[in-house]
Amino acid sequence: MVGSRPARETTTDAPAEPSSDGAVAAAPSAAAAAEGDAEITRPRNDKRGYRRVVLPNALECLLVSDPDTDKAAASMNVSVGYFCDPERLPGLAHFLEHMLFYASEKYPVEDDYSKYIAEHGGSTNAFTSRERTNFYFDVNNSCLDDALDRFAQFFIKPLISPDATLREINAVDSENKKNLLSDPLRMSQLQKHFCSESHPYHKFSTGNLDTLLVNPNKEGLDTLEELIKFYNSHYSANLMQLVVYGKESLDNLQNLVENKFSDVRNTGRESFSFHGHPCSSEHLQIIVKAVPIKEGHTLRIQWPITPNIQHYKEGPCKYVSRLVGHEGEGSLFYVLKNLGWAMSLYAWEGDWSYEFSFFNVVIQLTDVGYEHMEDIIGLLFRYIALLQTSGTRQWIFDELVAISEMGFHYRDKSPPIHYVVNISSNMQIFPPEDWLIASSVPSKFSPDAIQNILNDLTPDNVRIFWESKKFEGQTNLTEPWYGTSYSVEAVTPSIIQKWVNMAPMEDLHIPKPNIFIPSDLSLKNVEEKGSFPCMLRKTMFSRVWYKPDTMFFTPKAYVKMDFHCPLSNSSPESTVLTDMFTRLIMDYLNDFAYDAQIAGLYYFIRPSDTGFQITMVGYNDKMRTLLDTVIGKIAEFEVKVDRFAVIKETIIKDYENFKFRQPYEQAFYYCSLILEEQTWAWDEKLAAVSHIEASDLQIFLPRLLGKTFIECYFAGNMEPGEAKSVIQHVEDTLFNAPISFCKALPPSQHLTKRIVKLERGWRYYYPALCLNHQDEKNSSILHYIQIHQDDLKQNVLLQLLALVAKQPAFHQLRSVEQLGYITVLTQRNDSGVRGLQFIIQSTVKDPSNLDDRVEAFLNMFEGTLYQMPDEEFKSNVNALIDMKLEKYKNIREESAFFWKEISEGTLKFDRKEAEVAALRDLNKEELIEFFNNHVKVNAPQKKILSIQVYGGLHSSEYEKIVHDEPQPHSYQITDIFSFRRSRPLYGSFKGGVGQMKL
Repeated sequence: MVGSRPARETTTDAPAEPSSDGAVAAAPSAAAAAEGDAEITRPRNDKRGYRRVVLPNALECLLVSDPDTDKAAASMNVSVGYFCDPERLPGLAHFLEHMLFYASEKYPVEDDYSKYIAEHGGSTNAFTSRERTNFYFDVNNSCLDDALDRFAQFFIKPLISPDATLREINAVDSENKKNLLSDPLRMSQLQKHFCSESHPYHKFSTGNLDTLLVNPNKEGLDTLEELIKFYNSHYSANLMQLVVYGKESLDNLQNLVENKFSDVRNTGRESFSFHGHPCSSEHLQIIVKAVPIKEGHTLRIQWPITPNIQHYKEGPCKYVSRLVGHEGEGSLFYVLKNLGWAMSLYAWEGDWSYEFSFFNVVIQLTDVGYEHMEDIIGLLFRYIALLQTSGTRQWIFDELVAISEMGFHYRDKSPPIHYVVNISSNMQIFPPEDWLIASSVPSKFSPDAIQNILNDLTPDNVRIFWESKKFEGQTNLTEPWYGTSYSVEAVTPSIIQKWVNMAPMEDLHIPKPNIFIPSDLSLKNVEEKGSFPCMLRKTMFSRVWYKPDTMFFTPKAYVKMDFHCPLSNSSPESTVLTDMFTRLIMDYLNDFAYDAQIAGLYYFIRPSDTGFQITMVGYNDKMRTLLDTVIGKIAEFEVKVDRFAVIKETIIKDYENFKFRQPYEQAFYYCSLILEEQTWAWDEKLAAVSHIEASDLQIFLPRLLGKTFIECYFAGNMEPGEAKSVIQHVEDTLFNAPISFCKALPPSQHLTKRIVKLERGWRYYYPALCLNHQDEKNSSILHYIQIHQDDLKQNVLLQLLALVAKQPAFHQLRSVEQLGYITVLTQRNDSGVRGLQFIIQSTVKDPSNLDDRVEAFLNMFEGTLYQMPDEEFKSNVNALIDMKLEKYKNIREESAFFWKEISEGTLKFDRKEAEVAALRDLNKEELIEFFNNHVKVNAPQKKILSIQVYGGLHSSEYEKIVHDEPQPHSYQITDIFSFRRSRPLYGSFKGGVGQMKL
């Protein structure tokens, strides 16, 4: 673990130089460091400056100077997590994380920090894990000084008041109740349950009302006193790691940090260490059968191993994970998939610390796979035995290193807020030279280290967790925190050896060399340097938009092909068939294309509102190879009956599991179902898929592609000629082949996605019972205020109002009233139709009551808005302008913006610049008028849609609201589809005004 060091500095602020031959260099690319200190290894194309500083109080800092950034950010990692929770107060570390946001001695007004960040274009959050608590924020560049000043007070003199303590316990309890029906969290706690009670890994980390208030009160403990005691004894500067990222020079950033953080108290607290592995012999050689919430069967196979962090330069777990988790020919997954037993397989090191770790293999089983669990475990151990006896291969390690180095050196720039969290977490674990690279790039081939991991993966050492609804009624035990039903039995090495011997004799072998590793990483010399996409080509079959890379200068490209097929969404059956087709194409390609994903070339084939889309992003060198293969698979598509059966089963389970979504997610679904012209209910699609057979899909596909138009977008390290060549090949393969069922789509049949227009002065409400009958406690509301269709002036007024109201809404509804952990005010944009929406999930109020609380907030906010000083108004306008002028971080971000303009037909490529100009002309009176007309309670033009999802706790309130007569100017939606058909629709930009702007 990294401890405190003498106060010295390391500066690396010179640009990294690429090697002359264009090869990826493994050596550190950093400027000369201060004498006696290490260089910070960084990507070769990273032009940011870095400096390590240790303050006199032993607080270790990394400063990052990025002259090109539009956002500043900071992250404080505190080397204290829930492992430090007192025995009688589970969840205290997590609760303290919540409490530090409230107020400080210097800034005593509650929520001042969060309000300041929100009003200046930023966001803030925190998390608590086993051995760390991490606090972080981002903010517009000009506000870093004031934001840091508020942030630093978390760690200097926070105010922890009795009133806030009681209120925030409710928020933690609400967060826990939200999690109770989450299968990943339930299974994680079950795995912890099967560990030594004396090891902190066994603990319940989140906390709830009982652990933080009820039980402590019974034992004579004062939660507030314990909280303050925990803070004073655990939060010490020498256990903290700070990253500050900004536009300023390193010297200025250092002055900022020294001024703000030197007063953080150093109590000389020793680093916390938790020796030993949580698993003893009694927790091994077991199989635990558990009942999940959702449909499906999952095998989680787990071994305690030596942590990779102890040998991170050798990367033994990366090597083993790559082979066990491989999906190409000869791999374990390839065999299980061909047998029809598995839907997915993942292998990785998880839940690790410096002292202990687990190697995990997680396999999603088919229904047939459930019947062959023993064979699957047998094949897994047979494959591991193959790896154990066949020796480690230098070429596999070298391939892993090449891909890892390439990923590090050509890493996309990420938002500063994510970057600082990642680095501050690394600082707790790695020496300074490895803070950026961490364990991502192995550099030493060590057959012994790899063999040691493989030797740990034995039947003597294994724990198997098997989840399935089929175990209902067969379990006799209950996990105490989440209520998971389970049973446990021994599984000895002799039993597993029997399974190995009985498993089918399939051809398992190590993967072949990866043909998708790029060999050409050069940058194209493109003459066209436009800031916006241009239309490169248009035929009766396709239209091509093109945007060269003028910002990122990486050997990567982005391709989107949107197949418009009117039949794709014309009925629940056709929607399901289109979904099946895209999943089967991905399934057929998996053996071949898995290597592409490993080598940094990602692709997705998914249904869309008007057909299906192919998306590719990553290194451009081998992109054409993959793209041609995908198009070839579409052209020669045949339904394989065995794979169809697996995909059908997967889709059925997806639809069946819809009812287990969180209530607020169900509210989102109902809102979209009501507003979007042609969408189908999940239960209609479930009914449709149940009777669809392979022959139906074989008949459907020629009809689907019988009328097709392809909208394309090419961006990045690609020449215009290449884009034209690609689309010509696509047209030749799909439309111009001697035998082809693809035909051009007539202009009259081009599809548009249109949105229901609500009536002014009316409130529509849709009450529904929560689909998950196990979720007794949680109810939810989505309170949507529809305002306008895409309009420059109204867009910026809406955005400004959302910015100004977001934090007051959170503070009032979440912090003060404690309605629920999930409490959000956001903008909503449905194909260019915009509005505001409040989302609240609550255990304390029913949805109708939540509706009233939203209206009460708007009444209160009205006064806040009217009394806003001019200076504050201008500050908010400037914050929004700064947000809009923020540059794209990578090719994905840029492409997502331009593609949205193309797909919606608005083609407003200069939208950000135009909106900034409109913002500069705004005055406060216009914002107030906008609020009064569209948002204010009882505003004459107001249009409300309230989606109310009632949990079991509020079922009587549901019965009341569905039978009560609606209030004046209110309308209860009882039949979504009748309502949708009866309403007018907003016009579409596609093919209309937007196209005429060309």
